[in-house]
Order: sequence, then structure tokens, then C-alpha cells
Amino acid sequence: MTHILSVWPQLRNAEEIFSLALWFSGIGHFCVLIASFQVPARLGWKEDLGKLTPFNRKLMWVHGGFAVLTIIAFGTLTLTLHDELLRGDRAAVGLALFIGIYWTLRIAVDFFYYEYKDWPRGRMFVVGHALLTCLFAFLAAANLGLVAWTISLH
Repeated sequence: MTHILSVWPQLRNAEEIFSLALWFSGIGHFCVLIASFQVPARLGWKEDLGKLTPFNRKLMWVHGGFAVLTIIAFGTLTLTLHDELLRGDRAAVGLALFIGIYWTLRIAVDFFYYEYKDWPRGRMFVVGHALLTCLFAFLAAANLGLVAWTISLH
């Protein structure tokens, strides 16, 4: 953390800030995966999914698998297309727009659809939820900010 803070004063322009934000965004997607791989065990999916019909259980696992694949793609593409994103290449900016909308909608679902009473109890879950929401907000802001910055340059 000290190293990150020591770099901050050296960031002289928006491109350097977005460059750093993209690196953190790419890595941040893999941090989301670390949390998501804990979900089945911590939330008791074996017991809960066991109550579903086999088809519905498979639907849940397929849905989860596609979500994981999407997040892996977001992280990988953000890291490998870093320079294209900074240059404002159309396809890369389209990807950033999609990623930003994806995480914005994830936050909206959290606030407007999930209910607090439904969340698991305990300090670990409260802290984890807060940290993940902050990470989602960063991922949305970094990508949507990059899109806005790119549009402002053109």
C-alpha cells in the first residue's frame, strides 16, 4: 500500500491515472473471483441447491459458471487490452462501457432487489459485502470514467 501511495503524486495527467486504474481494475476482477469461489461453501449451496429439481440445480450451476467466465474475461481483457483502452480504440472502449454498465447494474441489484434481511448474518459477511460493493463501485467507476474521458478527447 505504501508503494501505491508513493506513486500517486507522480501521476501528472488523466492518462496516467486511467493507466493505473486499468491495472487495478484488471486485478480487481480476479479479487472478485476469490470471493465468488467461497460462495458455495459459505452460503451452504450444497444443502440449498439439493432442494431444487435436478434441472433447476443445473441451471444455477450453469448461471454461476457463466458469471465466473464473464469475470475472468473482464479481468483478462482489461489487462491484455490495457494500451488499446488508453488509446480509446472503439472496440476497447465498447468493452469498457459494457464492463462499467455490468458492475453498475450489479450494484443496483444489490441496493434495489436484494433485501438486507436476506443477507447472511455475522461480521464476516457484513465486511465482505461492504468490501465487494466498494470493489464493484471501483470497477464501474474506472471503466465508465475511462469511457467518459475517451469521449471528451474526441
